[in-house]
Amino acid sequence: MSQPKGRPPALFPLFAGIDTLPGIGPKGRAALEQMGIDKPRDLILTLPASGVTRRRIDRLADARAPETVTLTVTVARHHPPQVRGRPWRVHCTDGTDDLTLVFFRPREAWIESQLPLGSRRIISGKLELFDGAAQIVHPDHILREDEALPPEFEPVYPLSAGLTQKGMAKAVDAALSRLPQVDEWIDPQLIATRGWPDFVKALEMAHCPSSPAALSPDSPARARLAYDEFLAHQMTLALVRRDKRRLKGRASAGDGGLRRRVLESLPWPPTGAQARAVQEIAADMASDRRMNRLLQGDVGAGKTLVALLSALVAVEAGGQAVLMAPTEILARQHARALEPLARSAGVRLAALTGRDKRDLRGQILADLAEGRIDILVGTHAVFQKDVQFHDLRLAIIDEQHRFGVAQRLELSAKGEVPPDMLIMTATPIPRSLALSQYGDLDLSVLDEKPPGRQPITTVMISDQRLDQVTERLRAAMAAGARAYWVCPLVDESEVTDLTAAEARFTHLRALFGERVRMVHGQMSPDQRDTAMADFSSGRAQLLVATTVIEVGVDVPEATIMVIERAESFGLAQLHQLRGRVGRGQGASTCLLMYHPPLNETGARRLTTLRDTEDGFRIAEVDLEMRGAGDVIGTAQSGLPRFRIADLEHQAGLMAVARQDARSLLERDPLLDSPRGQAVRLLMWLMQQDQAIRLIQVG
Repeated sequence: MSQPKGRPPALFPLFAGIDTLPGIGPKGRAALEQMGIDKPRDLILTLPASGVTRRRIDRLADARAPETVTLTVTVARHHPPQVRGRPWRVHCTDGTDDLTLVFFRPREAWIESQLPLGSRRIISGKLELFDGAAQIVHPDHILREDEALPPEFEPVYPLSAGLTQKGMAKAVDAALSRLPQVDEWIDPQLIATRGWPDFVKALEMAHCPSSPAALSPDSPARARLAYDEFLAHQMTLALVRRDKRRLKGRASAGDGGLRRRVLESLPWPPTGAQARAVQEIAADMASDRRMNRLLQGDVGAGKTLVALLSALVAVEAGGQAVLMAPTEILARQHARALEPLARSAGVRLAALTGRDKRDLRGQILADLAEGRIDILVGTHAVFQKDVQFHDLRLAIIDEQHRFGVAQRLELSAKGEVPPDMLIMTATPIPRSLALSQYGDLDLSVLDEKPPGRQPITTVMISDQRLDQVTERLRAAMAAGARAYWVCPLVDESEVTDLTAAEARFTHLRALFGERVRMVHGQMSPDQRDTAMADFSSGRAQLLVATTVIEVGVDVPEATIMVIERAESFGLAQLHQLRGRVGRGQGASTCLLMYHPPLNETGARRLTTLRDTEDGFRIAEVDLEMRGAGDVIGTAQSGLPRFRIADLEHQAGLMAVARQDARSLLERDPLLDSPRGQAVRLLMWLMQQDQAIRLIQVG
């Protein structure tokens, strides 16, 4: 990426070590680094999370306990602890009423120097009544009468062990002093319309809020800073998108012959959404520009068929394709499901995982390098240096959030010319947000279900009715049904009461005997494969599992999903688990077994899942409940994790920033104008260094 260029010299002091700030020694640096703060820049972008209102009163009689107050008192007497572990008490008076200051684990020299007998001191802290007497435990401020009073509204920062509010505030002040005066990057008309301060003033206001209203995302200072963060984010994505579009790829135009053979072998035609997605992908691949496309669809929308048809475009053009899955279970399942379809088109498909024996692996690698394998399905093993393709045209990544950016770049390097890239996700993202967040990718959406997908009856049930559930399961299994039973843990834990798969397996095995198998991530791959094979073939009817079966497991005969302690799972995860049933012809049921009483969050999560199967609606609720994640940064799941901006409440500002970024690049492609150069500076200020590096190499 050509912008931003080298970091501007004016910003150097903001990117120095955090311990270059006064008062930050090794312990302070370690505490700040625990919060992800290792530069003064990080500190100025860490805004107060809340605030304390300190009411100034002239006498104790005016206090309305419990409340935080500031008042002046005279130190009357000290009461050191007589027994180890007891607090030190300092009795003070306002001339009429008494106030006791309480200190646990006191340091005698410090207390006596801060509160000498007979001295007048300004005390600020939370005043409470204890046995009818006024007291303040560990005052926030102890000041001489000639010192400045604490503000009536004082910011409260997030802290880690070893940090204090006073130390944090001092460090922030020092970091703010390093801010250079910067040219404005926001359109003057937008600033005037919104009534926003300039950037430096906005940071000063955000760090020194005058009231609780100043902490609101809608306050002028915070709204302006949120827009700045959105603009930096959207400009980064716009530049990535533009530069990726400039990357020369290789035109892979297929004649459609192989795809026709596969479609003729299917029991029903593809949905309109599948056909549209394949058409979009084929058009991209026929271009001489490298494709970067995101395919997102709900559970059961048919992404795997789209992936195969896309791979066949590469094969029709004389090249190869690779489909990479995050787990061996999913990779082998993809291979089993797709191999008959590939064979119907006369195409050779092979699987490569880390468990392949040396001789078999050697043969696969040789065939791959010679071009005798057309489509490779694999796991992380595909990244290994000895995996060489004859002519790789298309790389497909399934469940993209399971793979890091560096791994995607490694895969890109497998071809002489970087291959076209198709990224798939089974986690639906609200459409407007997907367009905003994945601005560097073109988007295809599967919003229809193929014929044959059965509706799933979803029921909430208390785990106090466990015996009823197992009896209903016994009857269903007697009629030939197959079922999943998902637990949140593998082993019993001393610190949680969540159900462990091992314990539940033992219980269900006692009830149902040899018809029960278990799968979890701590088992060996051979053990997992054996259990899955038994369940797929029908030798077993009940599979006890953890979330290792969350994605990709496809047993059409399974019609019952029991999710134990369902309230402990995320909404998207629950939706994925439910999608393991309803894949065949039989009517399917999902039991959300919860432990009462449900809190508000758990109740909303489960009722949402009970009331809808629409993955996009579920994604909207999930976003409202969880907030945002990260796309540009190194975290690969969810939506962007902003430092200041609140995507849930400020989506409108994101849209404005997105449009502004596009408009600016259209007018000033090199960002050489004064405003363009200011935007470069903003990107260095707001984006993580690792994100900038990622963009420059990616």
